[in-house]
Amino acid sequence: MPPVPKPPARFAQLGLLVPPQKIFTLSDGAKIPARLWLASAQPHAILLALHGFNDSRDAWESSAPFFTAHGVTVVAPDQRGFGQAPQRGGWAGTTRMVEDVREEAAQLQQSYPQTPLYLVGESMGGAVLMQLMAQADAPHVAGRILLAPAVWNFGWATDLPLRVLARLFPDSLVTGRELPVHVVASDNIMALARLYYDPLTLRATRLKALQGLVTLMKQAATAAPRLHGSVLCIYGDHDQLVPPTAMVPVWKNMPEGTRLDLILGGHHLLLRDRQGARVMQDMLSWINTPEHWLPSGGDSAVAAWLATGVGEPGAEKQDAPLPILPATLDRLMQQEGP
Repeated sequence: MPPVPKPPARFAQLGLLVPPQKIFTLSDGAKIPARLWLASAQPHAILLALHGFNDSRDAWESSAPFFTAHGVTVVAPDQRGFGQAPQRGGWAGTTRMVEDVREEAAQLQQSYPQTPLYLVGESMGGAVLMQLMAQADAPHVAGRILLAPAVWNFGWATDLPLRVLARLFPDSLVTGRELPVHVVASDNIMALARLYYDPLTLRATRLKALQGLVTLMKQAATAAPRLHGSVLCIYGDHDQLVPPTAMVPVWKNMPEGTRLDLILGGHHLLLRDRQGARVMQDMLSWINTPEHWLPSGGDSAVAAWLATGVGEPGAEKQDAPLPILPATLDRLMQQEGP
């Protein structure tokens, strides 16, 4: 793996390694580290928060204080293969990753039997949640929140070559510099700098892990009609990692009653955008008063956005996975600096 870049001295905190405050011990003996943010008072809800591809438990450090100040405890584990979890840099497979979440949720419910549990997933974490929620024996929780879930039913032109390469060269590394595109994942340069310099971030991707992610994204897109329980799905209309042609068909296939929320100007890393407070307020409102309109107006914006025909087949030409974000930040950090 590429070495961890060192931030400028005056931004040394961007490279801080925060030790886990909690360890989940799972049925196969794996130790899963997690960060824990306790509510300032007796919690009225707990969020089990899952990060995205090549990210880590630190994905929630900027948003967690908002929730703790409003009586919500946040528990953010590293997913297997990422952060400091087992198999770092590898791919544990959809089945194992889904089972990890199931076991973590069960342990939290056992520890906090009187406190409602919400499952929250960003990007890849959202795709893992969708796979879990589509199962007949999905855990009974208070709610599920999907933040720009990684859903995309790739065509054969992308899937087949990647499948062949992953079979022939499973441990070969790609970084994203190979792609002739520029992706904006957030409009918050400091959040991107933290992601870039964080020691837990993966800066290169093994082909077998990339193939695993592509498979997971297809599985999640297919699982959309079978989701169980109450769901809030939030998406930004400036998302360049999961384009509308991937998200809109999934939205249309989700069960009736799924709450859809469109954040105008929102990028893929919704909570880390400069307007991330709008997303947090929508999440909190849905947890506290799910029958009310969302503060951002995102639920009413959905219908108008879809009426424009966005997301129709052929609207975008891009049909290649772009999950290897941290490495693609190299040029941005060199040009802009934190």
